[in-house]
Amino acid sequence: MPSPTQKPSLSLLAALSLALAACSGGGAAPAQDPPLAGADIGGPFELVDQHDNTVRWEDFAGRYRMVYFGFTYCPDICPTDVGRMVHGLGRLAKQDPAKADKIVPIFISVDPERDTPEVMGEFAAAFSDKLIGLTGTPEQVKVAADAFRVYYSRGEDTPGGGYLVDHSAVVYLFGPQGEPLATLPVDKGADAVAAELAKWVR
Repeated sequence: MPSPTQKPSLSLLAALSLALAACSGGGAAPAQDPPLAGADIGGPFELVDQHDNTVRWEDFAGRYRMVYFGFTYCPDICPTDVGRMVHGLGRLAKQDPAKADKIVPIFISVDPERDTPEVMGEFAAAFSDKLIGLTGTPEQVKVAADAFRVYYSRGEDTPGGGYLVDHSAVVYLFGPQGEPLATLPVDKGADAVAAELAKWVR
């Protein structure tokens, strides 16, 4: 038997530590607030979808919303981001169909001059029949972009008579009451998007 002055063994210390952890409830991590909780992002708008129907922000009440602002003539970043956003939702649908059913992906144009409802329909259909494409008058688009803190500006003309539009490239996730929750990591691919969705959608 060890003397009173002998140091306890490492195995004994480990056992005591485990016992204390069990008594304290297992050390479960506290619930984490969404990164954008309380942020002033999002708000009322009135636009038209690819079927030329009027759509308002409140029409999505009760559903989670993935929101991205871009334009259909974008040569690279927009189709890449939208593709990863939609594919991420598709991967979540395979892992957890119930969660995926609560989410609606939304693409809002910052180029209303060219992005008519018909053009938006062609663009959305190329990615998913679930993707909602929204456009409107320049005034309507500005109201929406301002509410979502999105920057956009017509760039210089390109060869052939076209032009590019500089704009913020962020995919936001909003909750059922329209509250901002998080940004989605489209830069890291569809799997990362699916993981982030699974984290915040209840």
